[in-house]
Amino acid sequence: MLPRRLTAREVFEQQRERLGLRWLAGQRGGENSIEAEEHRTRRPSLAGYLNVIHPNKLQILGREELQWLDSLDARQRWETLQKVCDFRPLALVITRDQGCPSDLREIAEETGTPLWISPQAGHELLSQLQYVLARALAPRITLHGVFMEIYSIGVLITGESGLGKSELALELISRGHRLVADDAPEFTQIAPDVLDGTCPELLQDLLEVRGLGIMNIRQMFGDTAVKRNKYLRLIVHLVRAGDADLEGLSRLTGETAARPVLGLDVPVFNLPVAPGRNLAVLTEAAARLHSLRAKGADPAVAFLARHAAFLDKTSHP
Repeated sequence: MLPRRLTAREVFEQQRERLGLRWLAGQRGGENSIEAEEHRTRRPSLAGYLNVIHPNKLQILGREELQWLDSLDARQRWETLQKVCDFRPLALVITRDQGCPSDLREIAEETGTPLWISPQAGHELLSQLQYVLARALAPRITLHGVFMEIYSIGVLITGESGLGKSELALELISRGHRLVADDAPEFTQIAPDVLDGTCPELLQDLLEVRGLGIMNIRQMFGDTAVKRNKYLRLIVHLVRAGDADLEGLSRLTGETAARPVLGLDVPVFNLPVAPGRNLAVLTEAAARLHSLRAKGADPAVAFLARHAAFLDKTSHP
């Protein structure tokens, strides 16, 4: 699993244009950071309105928060601001381009606490910053394989080296499916039951096939042949197999299993690689079958129920 860390300067640079951020004070606190481990244990959240009891890592000061500070006497106000900065927040953000109190700017500069201002409303800042922080610090892992979109389903093709994963991916692309990432797709848990797969920037749009080398799929097949990201829903695992192995497969349910990825069980179809087997068609069928099962329609279960009903009928004429 990849370690995650985010600094105040990184957040500011990433969101400056979108949120109209300006840096008012505390520039030397640009390296203030939050770790992924802290993200999983924080209370109540990464970003939120000013809270001096359970401080958010990124504190938003809207109209109500500034009015509350104004209601305090001079001593209470300074002690409160000092307490807020002592928690070492990632940053403080003033909403709606409100005037920044001079004492807030002063203490932010003294303590090296990044102080930003934005023309956006508080709820807009909160929604965007919570999303950005949660996604950036979410658990992430890199898996070996080719990640594709097949019939709108995110499918990871895995298997030993030399089994033809890239050749299979190339054939699927020629059949109209889309490439997300080859060799080292990255998966991020963006929700309790959602794994989002993306491609490392270095490998974007590229597919390596033995004998042909590295190909740029976007240039060869067009923009519609690649996709920036996709949720992982299925793994198709290629395995070496002889005739004896094929005979031992379950004829009703196929070779299915589950693989844990960041604590989530992802369904797996094990497809034996053998002469005469069209892996592209089989992979497409696996995606369609998974889609049916996700909707509650399992052909194997339906057949077994039909078979049991038939036996019951014949045994009790």
